[in-house]
Amino acid sequence: MKIEKLLIANRGEIALRIHRAAHEMGIRTVAVHSTADADAMHVRLADEAICIGPPPAGESYLNIPNIISAAEISHADAIHPGYGFLSENAQFAEIVESHNIIFVGPKPQHIRTMGDKVEAKRTAGKLGLPLVPGSDGALTGIESAKIIAEKIGYPVLIKAASGGGGRGMKVVQSADLLETMIGQAKSEAKAAFGDDTVYMEKYLGNPRHIEFQIFGDGEGNAIHLGERDCSLQRRHQKVLEEAPSPVITHAQREEMGMICAKAMAEMGYRGAGTIEFLYENGEFYFIEMNTRLQVEHPVTEAITGLDLVREQIRIAEGNPLTLRQQDVQFRGHAIECRINAEDPRTFAPSPGLVKQFHAPGGMHVRVDSGLYAGYKVPPYYDSMIAKLIVYGTTRQGALRRLRRALEEFVIDGMKTTIPLHQALLDVPEFQSGDYTIKWLEEWLAKQDEG
Repeated sequence: MKIEKLLIANRGEIALRIHRAAHEMGIRTVAVHSTADADAMHVRLADEAICIGPPPAGESYLNIPNIISAAEISHADAIHPGYGFLSENAQFAEIVESHNIIFVGPKPQHIRTMGDKVEAKRTAGKLGLPLVPGSDGALTGIESAKIIAEKIGYPVLIKAASGGGGRGMKVVQSADLLETMIGQAKSEAKAAFGDDTVYMEKYLGNPRHIEFQIFGDGEGNAIHLGERDCSLQRRHQKVLEEAPSPVITHAQREEMGMICAKAMAEMGYRGAGTIEFLYENGEFYFIEMNTRLQVEHPVTEAITGLDLVREQIRIAEGNPLTLRQQDVQFRGHAIECRINAEDPRTFAPSPGLVKQFHAPGGMHVRVDSGLYAGYKVPPYYDSMIAKLIVYGTTRQGALRRLRRALEEFVIDGMKTTIPLHQALLDVPEFQSGDYTIKWLEEWLAKQDEG
């Protein structure tokens, strides 16, 4: 079915990104927005705009009845959830489809399965994905937890089944701390997610975070689009991503990519998804799957030439995949910097009025942002205000282009993390690609001491 009008159930740069892809496909767009986002760029550019509530996300961007009403009022025949908010809410996907509206995303049952981390791990194992050693499902009691911990060896990691962003996650170094840490993890998980279910994994000492982009047509065909290295993190939040990873070989990419694609084909997966792994000592360990578009999807677009949002929409319309696996070509290197409205040293939020805005340009430089001079960044949402993506034929070429682009980037009126990215470019470990998921926090701690 051809989509004629697409409602974008999101905000900020991703809403603008979806609007652009839709318009290039000849599809009209409907922007929904809170009262705080009335002047947002995607609202200005969309064919129609509908206010769905006050600033708090729970009353607007997470308000399912209001979003469905907006779709019906505007006669939208499809909804794209972007990332965050309702993008991995299986109930939302079901409600959308029950109203005979196309959901531009995976099947609801796959969102539900992969959204429960315990069930996701069990499913991944059945599909042949390599797992971190740990509990086979939720922890049910302290005695059984002690047996599992002794078997896999300390330190172990307690994780919330419904969680993310580091909440409900505890590292346990020894048996005498196990019961206390499980209790703390369960309390955090209950407070953050309304679910105190936790499970256990072997704690990996110093891994990298590697994720594979996959696409399925929902009919048993799937491909992979290579990996992204997302190891530069602070408090489990990604700061910078690159593709391909500086440490993954061509043979590893082929092997793991095909394992992921085969798993998704067997699952009958539809649309875009990302399978995330920890990588240490040459081994991959499945941690979770995101059943949506990722913030860092532009680096994959840069090295493959494929428009991922366009592909999402095409698949939602019932079309086959644009490419077969043998048609996927990886060329060059791409890096994405997340630019946040934050103090670059303390990371305190810094929303406010954009007095001046100048995006860098030139060959192979892309900026995804809804900012403009005179726009007021609201304090109610995620602090990411822009993404800078650069491409080079080599990693060193991409780094040189990134340095030049950051020098050109002007966002006046608030503090941003641009200086942090500039500082990282001068650090030998980053220049060589020799970093892990712990490296950035350790480096930042040294800067504070200095």
